[in-house]
Amino acid sequence: MGKITGFKEFNRKTEAYRSVDLRIKDYGEIFTGYSDAVHLQEQAARCMDCGVPFCQSENGCPVDNLIPEFNDLIYHNKWQEALTRLLKTNNFPEFTGRVCPAPCEGSCVLGINNSAVTIKNIEQAIIDRGFDEDRVKPYTVEYRTGKKIAIIGSGPAGLAAADELNKIGHNVTIFERDDRIGGLLMYGIPNMKLSKDVVDRRVKLMQNSGIEFIINVNVGKDITTIQLQQDFDALVLTTGVSKARDLLVDNRQAQGVHMAMEYLTHNTKSLLDNGYAEESDLSAKDKDVIVIGGGDTGTDCISTALRQGARSIVNFELMSKPPTKRMSNNPWPLWPLIYRVDYGHAEVTEVFGKDPRQYCLMTKSFIKDDQNSVIGLNTVNVDFQNGEFMEMNGSERTWSAQLVLLSMGFVSPEHYLSDDANIKLDEHGNYKAKYGQYTTSQKGIFTAGDCRRGQSLVVWAINEGRGVAVKVNEYLT
Repeated sequence: MGKITGFKEFNRKTEAYRSVDLRIKDYGEIFTGYSDAVHLQEQAARCMDCGVPFCQSENGCPVDNLIPEFNDLIYHNKWQEALTRLLKTNNFPEFTGRVCPAPCEGSCVLGINNSAVTIKNIEQAIIDRGFDEDRVKPYTVEYRTGKKIAIIGSGPAGLAAADELNKIGHNVTIFERDDRIGGLLMYGIPNMKLSKDVVDRRVKLMQNSGIEFIINVNVGKDITTIQLQQDFDALVLTTGVSKARDLLVDNRQAQGVHMAMEYLTHNTKSLLDNGYAEESDLSAKDKDVIVIGGGDTGTDCISTALRQGARSIVNFELMSKPPTKRMSNNPWPLWPLIYRVDYGHAEVTEVFGKDPRQYCLMTKSFIKDDQNSVIGLNTVNVDFQNGEFMEMNGSERTWSAQLVLLSMGFVSPEHYLSDDANIKLDEHGNYKAKYGQYTTSQKGIFTAGDCRRGQSLVVWAINEGRGVAVKVNEYLT
């Protein structure tokens, strides 16, 4: 490495978000952008000459980014070379640099007894500066094979597969059931974390590289897989997981109880269609909002509700509050299961004076009025013992709520497409295909991403999109 003693000389310093009082007034990205080159050179200099870069191990970066290499290049102020190196392994660093939780930082060797290198900030700065300097260009395909591939689903897995197959020279068409390209990137992640201009910019590049996009076509309903197989040499299913985990308690059907993704999608679509957040039954304006379930989606819900003008916001967590430091059963280089304050938690704390999260709470029932509208819910505190949740006597409580959002993860893809394609499912209801092979039970039909592996990260979707492209190419050639 260029600065052998850099990790001793410089402290970790991340790029700041926009101040809370400013960013909660709009839906713009929370990021301030990359700072001066000197700051980033210093942060890159903290990358150790560690011998074995665990940031690239199975616990680190799923797309095998050459992290020590681009850190070294940034330290030496070689931005173009760093961009070239980054794009060798990651098709869309402008997405992962914004939304990936950075497992690479969790397995950074420096993180054993110090603060990890700011890998995520450096990655985002490399690609953002590349775009700012007009260094990211459409890919020029010099030779076409004549083979045609249909990809169903335009999320990160489908886009990565399309990008790789197009570079080889195959003709790629992506089918998307929604009215815009991007899948999870477009409607599952709010503008504050990923501006839709960033998604559209990448889609435009791919279009200019020769990839065709078809929207508002729901394969399995509007058109059958048999019809597609007549026109294409291979099919790739990258539909993601859209069947959300429900909460089947009394009065679940009360009006005002919604799935988190329905809520987030509605808000994002309103912003894109109208330029403002539409006030409707799904709006949090002047309501007591309860979000059941944590994780990234739960955070996105509380942040969106805050911007819509919620009267109060509470976030229920079933598990107990995480520790502030690694426990003995969670050693490095595993992902640190520790207490974190994400952007939405910080925003709600700033506005309402306390963290919105309530731990060890189980919802027992919803409360509705005579018009079948939710007005509250009943909970009980629980303790996790011997693999089971034990209810604590005397801990029952009633909460006021006029909008409840269920953010408890996803269980599987919807099955109308797999039924139409007549492919087998695994024990979890996902499309059955072996990791690394991606072949379904039907010849010529492949699958990758969350619909194959289950709910996961954007960076894993890119990993599988790149992987399935290799197998499709082998099949076609």
